[in-house]
Amino acid sequence: MTEDVLVSIRGMQMLEMNDQDEVEIVTNGKYLHKNGKHYISYEEVMEGMEGTTRNLIKVGEDGMEVSKRGLTNVHMVFEKDKKNVTYYETPFGNLMVGIAATNIAVKNDEKNIDVTVNYALDVNYEHLADCTINMSIQSKDGGSFRLS
Repeated sequence: MTEDVLVSIRGMQMLEMNDQDEVEIVTNGKYLHKNGKHYISYEEVMEGMEGTTRNLIKVGEDGMEVSKRGLTNVHMVFEKDKKNVTYYETPFGNLMVGIAATNIAVKNDEKNIDVTVNYALDVNYEHLADCTINMSIQSKDGGSFRLS
């Protein structure tokens, strides 16, 4: 069953020389639980650009997948202790992105799903940053998630 949810995603990149870059979005989304996996979808607007990007996040016990379609296009796979490589298509050009997750933690109850992912990010085969994604999905109406 699909439910209206509030999606909060905070990402932090620890760059060389102790620099940090933090980004946070809070938006409305849709939630579905199917075959033991959590599916979260939402639309994203890029500042200064026309159009949107549709995002689909799939979270399971063994990892997380993020698919973006629209202004940017990518399918990123986060699996603990495994490196996955993909092309990230942006309006400014394509990048080869490597993701090596070191930790994936999923906590959920009837009203919230919290996901934390720690990973190393490579761009064009060079280490760019150590990153963390903190994602919180909350039922908008205060109702319970259907986890079956």
